[in-house]
Amino acid sequence: MADKCAYAVHLKFFGLPKLWPYVRKYKGDIIRMALYNLAVCGIMILRPLVQRYALNHFVGEGTLDTLPQFIVLFVAGIALMTFCNYKTISLSLSNEMRILRDLRDKAFEHLQTLSFSYFNQNSVGYIHSRVMSDTSRIGDLFAWQVNDTAYFTVYIIGAVAVMLSINPRLTAMIMIIIPAVGIIWSFFQKKLIRLNREIREINAAITGNFNEGITGAKTIKSLVIEDIIDKDFVDTTQRMRAKSVETAKHRGIFGAFSTFATSLALAIILWKGGVIAKSEVGTFSMFMSYAQELMEPVRWLIDTVAVFVQGQVNIERYTRLMETEPNVKDSEEIIAIYGDVFEPRKENWEDIKGDIEFRHVDFKYPDGDEYILKDFNLKIPFGTNLAIVGETGAGKSTLANLICRFYEPTAGQVLIDGRDSRERSQLWLHSALGYVLQTPHLFSGTIKDNLLYGNVNATDEEIDRAIDLVSARAVIDKLDDGLMTDVGEGGDLLSTGEKQLISFARAILADPKIIVLDEATASVDTITEQKIQAAIDTIIKGRTSIVIAHRLSTIRHADIILVVHEGKIVEQGRHEELLARKGVYWDLWTRQYEDEVTGAFFKELSGEDNN
Repeated sequence: MADKCAYAVHLKFFGLPKLWPYVRKYKGDIIRMALYNLAVCGIMILRPLVQRYALNHFVGEGTLDTLPQFIVLFVAGIALMTFCNYKTISLSLSNEMRILRDLRDKAFEHLQTLSFSYFNQNSVGYIHSRVMSDTSRIGDLFAWQVNDTAYFTVYIIGAVAVMLSINPRLTAMIMIIIPAVGIIWSFFQKKLIRLNREIREINAAITGNFNEGITGAKTIKSLVIEDIIDKDFVDTTQRMRAKSVETAKHRGIFGAFSTFATSLALAIILWKGGVIAKSEVGTFSMFMSYAQELMEPVRWLIDTVAVFVQGQVNIERYTRLMETEPNVKDSEEIIAIYGDVFEPRKENWEDIKGDIEFRHVDFKYPDGDEYILKDFNLKIPFGTNLAIVGETGAGKSTLANLICRFYEPTAGQVLIDGRDSRERSQLWLHSALGYVLQTPHLFSGTIKDNLLYGNVNATDEEIDRAIDLVSARAVIDKLDDGLMTDVGEGGDLLSTGEKQLISFARAILADPKIIVLDEATASVDTITEQKIQAAIDTIIKGRTSIVIAHRLSTIRHADIILVVHEGKIVEQGRHEELLARKGVYWDLWTRQYEDEVTGAFFKELSGEDNN
């Protein structure tokens, strides 16, 4: 029962209290906006009364004795209403933009604190919708809908109160129409809400099809499926047209009914207000004005309830994002000493050497049931070159993710320089890491901009050294603008190999004590791989290195090789030792060697045929 009551209260306020912390600092402007809005509302309520006075006094009584004062007050009222309208709209726009900015800033900032698991479980489109679309609707809700709801509510109450004070019977007859309008509009509104939801879903499909048509253009052309893709897009837009037309018809039917209701209210006044018109033409005119103006607020309020109900979904989505806790987080005590990602206290950071140890580690992913590691122990002294190998999808990145503290062990400890990694801040550890992914990612901007992400204070000499170290000089020199070449969104203006070389140089520029290469040479050609491999042999000296490798030839000289099979570490040792066992590693090595020999044979044969 208590849960039902709590839900009812939550529904009553449409989840708005959850967002109060985000708008609290603007409460002064919100109050001023409300006061200006109420002033406008008061003037609008009084306007038919002023009209009544003018007609009864100046026309009915035939005297102009108070005309100068009336003109002054009338003009002053118009001026005051204009000023208040300006202030209301200005403050509403300002509040909307500021609330929108704060909501998005807070959301983006919060995303920087979330763990890898959140991004693995939620798509880019889902997260983008929370940060952009939901916040946009919330900003509109606070800046306009709440404000207009108060305006129309006060207007209806004020107008009805004035009418009751003058002629209760005629007011009651007019008021009979209002519930009927509300009931019928509610009926239409349910259909419109359903149709609007369907339209949003179809619109999302159109956006998805359009996105795939652009990003997958190369694949579409290579498969020669332009006609299929085009047909799918046309079919989807046709469904959008049909639903939009259906929605327009429903709105048109109710619009006609609303006009009929207003006309009916006016007819009642004309029918029953004849007696009033004989004696007080101003009172008759006043009722006519109120009757015309009351229907729109009623319709608008019903619309607003639907907007609030829909807006509750946006609020819940946004607050769910903001209430999501990272799986990996520093304790309050650690933050007090070392700071956090936004306010680091680097003066308290100890120097990092690079010793790593797994001590009785159990691990399973947050959304998984099976243990990847069970009572795993391994010492990786500073300067060790650790290689992790296995088939695609075997779980090679698990150890690297634990070392980097992208995930934390389910049980046991990962020690960095003899201390549990949780006893220091994430940023302290991440600042000493260099990580090169299999799929390189560059940020929009120039090559130099991307290199400086590795070390914002790097000098030109240090940048040149990093470039030369990874043999990227030839790649950069052939570009028209060199280091100032724009890489495009995600680095799409460069080839995969070029992006990999730059991301490699970026990692080296940070001068990390621990470097992780996650199949960093898998996406480059053989010549580029040979260049990078030569650089790796130089780079890993004086560092602890973890190399996740697909090509086993690149890790033959590793100090420790871990073999991962079906998510578990099944073998451990040096290259020669593992080959001598003739186990999983020997099988991987043999198959890869055979593939390379076969590939070289056919390549040579093809060359001979061409000759």
